[in-house]
Amino acid sequence: MTLNENNNDFDLKNWSITFDAQNIAWLAIDKQDASANVLSQQVLREFEYCLERFEAEPPNGIIIFSKKKTGFIAGADVNEFIELKDEHQALQFIRYAQGLFERFESLSCPTLALIDGFCLGGGLEFALACRYRIACDDAKTKLGLPEVKLGIHPGFGGTVRLVPLIGPMAAMDLMLTGRIISARAAKRIGLVDFSVPRRHLETAASKTILSKPKPQTPSFFKRCLNFRILKPLVAKIMYSKLAKKANKAHYPAPYAIIDLWLKHENDPDVMMNQEARSIAKLVVGQTSKNLVRVFFLQEKLKEQGKQSDFKAQQVHVIGAGVMGGDIAAWCALRGLRVTLQDQSPERISPAIKRAAKLFKKKLKQPRLIQQAMDRLIPDVKGLGVRAADVVIEAIYENKEAKQELYRSIEPQMKKSALLTTNTSSIPIDELAQALAQPERLVGLHFFNPVAMMQLIEIVSSNQTSIEQAQHAAAFAKQLGRLPLPVKSTPGFLVNRILMPYLLEAVELLSEGIQAETIDKLATDFGMPMGPVELADTVGLDICLSVAEILTQHLGGNVPELLREKVKNGNMGRKTGKGFYEYKNNKAIKVKSSIDDSPSPSIQERLVSRLMNEAMTCLREKVVTDADLLDAGIIFGTGFAPFLGGPMHYAEKIGFEAQKAQFQELEQTFGDRFRPDDGWDSLKQAS
Repeated sequence: MTLNENNNDFDLKNWSITFDAQNIAWLAIDKQDASANVLSQQVLREFEYCLERFEAEPPNGIIIFSKKKTGFIAGADVNEFIELKDEHQALQFIRYAQGLFERFESLSCPTLALIDGFCLGGGLEFALACRYRIACDDAKTKLGLPEVKLGIHPGFGGTVRLVPLIGPMAAMDLMLTGRIISARAAKRIGLVDFSVPRRHLETAASKTILSKPKPQTPSFFKRCLNFRILKPLVAKIMYSKLAKKANKAHYPAPYAIIDLWLKHENDPDVMMNQEARSIAKLVVGQTSKNLVRVFFLQEKLKEQGKQSDFKAQQVHVIGAGVMGGDIAAWCALRGLRVTLQDQSPERISPAIKRAAKLFKKKLKQPRLIQQAMDRLIPDVKGLGVRAADVVIEAIYENKEAKQELYRSIEPQMKKSALLTTNTSSIPIDELAQALAQPERLVGLHFFNPVAMMQLIEIVSSNQTSIEQAQHAAAFAKQLGRLPLPVKSTPGFLVNRILMPYLLEAVELLSEGIQAETIDKLATDFGMPMGPVELADTVGLDICLSVAEILTQHLGGNVPELLREKVKNGNMGRKTGKGFYEYKNNKAIKVKSSIDDSPSPSIQERLVSRLMNEAMTCLREKVVTDADLLDAGIIFGTGFAPFLGGPMHYAEKIGFEAQKAQFQELEQTFGDRFRPDDGWDSLKQAS
């Protein structure tokens, strides 16, 4: 292909235009001084210049592509969101971007988005304004509209264009969940016209522009759901499903998407205007501001470990229980060769079966599933220790047993290998006493379920070398997880803050409060799962073990009700009975009797225990700052993301008001609600 660059006299810093022999314009985006393309205001202004050129002198076609290896366009510039002062300013910016895309869509020549890598949010909305879309058939190509995760919805015409393209059900699924799909999945639902290998991308793009095939449209069955007589029923079903996952008071954006479709889909011009007004209101709202904060907290976690270039090839996991087996499976899924050790093949077998289910769910293709299975190797004799770049100990929570294991494997390990433990509560300093080189032991604390929880605590003792901790953080990122550096104290950060919250729920149960009431009030606050069901899901035996370790080191009491449940063999979901009974792995619940709740409220008691322990951890510098604490509790426990994290929430309601609430609870319920001294220092600082 012969290209002739022609950018004229306008100083384009983020775009370039070249023309081939067929007079097809190849419009390349390459955002200056950035690793990924985003639609900043400067990028859009330069695009407007390109658009004016195409309007004045249309080429035979326009192909938009990215010069960056990372992907097409990641979306709008999130940094500019926080600079929007009010709804009016937000509306002006959104209408400007919408206007550009509408002009581009109206060009007389065919337009095509050539997608290689990610194409998300505003980037996909840009592609939707093109007549055609071709995606690279590669695992790195991901398409989606994840705006709901920032408390907003598509605003550059996405809600208007997506439904007519792929039908309301598929469109709503993408927009309401924010999920990301592959190029093949995008082709299957009609989001892209073609999914081709990278070597054929340019040829396919040129041929499509020149042949001008008829654009895709959804089937009659998919279109009929837009009929006026059916829309209210379909919308009702959507609202009902959404209500089970998201409280409208906490997360208004997905409800606004359904509203737009239900009320305005029959008039695209009106819907475009209403889309802009809706998102302008959302983007300056508190939910969006807090979810944007969560986005930046996530980016902060991704920065951890960047000082290290450590990259593992082989991992050895010791302990094929639920945690150890699932850690091994996740490592194999991520492309690592994994040896999994336990005392017998019978102990390893269940882990291999669970891994097969995970691979089937995630990888889909038989060839890829088999490759992942081949990477996961049962290893009863522990021969993999010698070749491993990372050794992960995941046996039961017993200090002496772990120390004995370290004594046996340390002499066998490579000098460069990472020695890590998945202990959930035992201080690393104590475990490291068994090692000749205690500085090499790092906590690598995963959370259950491993395949879903993004956070990994990187636990350092006073002896852990900085280099080893950085290597561990780099390894966590290699696994596609968020590393959180924490100091080695009992329970580390997440379990230490979570346990008082769970124990307060058990205290409430002991007082005769209904489990369903406790859980409903917790989820009404914004927690993803109530504390009673969460304790059952974790396992009451594990909760008891962690609680005993924490109270031994930090003081406090373990409720007798918890001991009784474990003594009687009622361990929770895994045994079919805990605080709830379970049928087909689902809790059997009765209607909550919230009207009978005592005062002070259950919600205050639960949240106050969590918040006070969070302050204690901050004062003791378990993490280095409040942002990392908020990130850890959001990604480790699911703490109401729309509130921005416990310390951010406390700042919003006022430190003095928060302390006063603790004092009131202390007078009624005793020392466990005594406000931590850290509240006074924060109050003075504010």
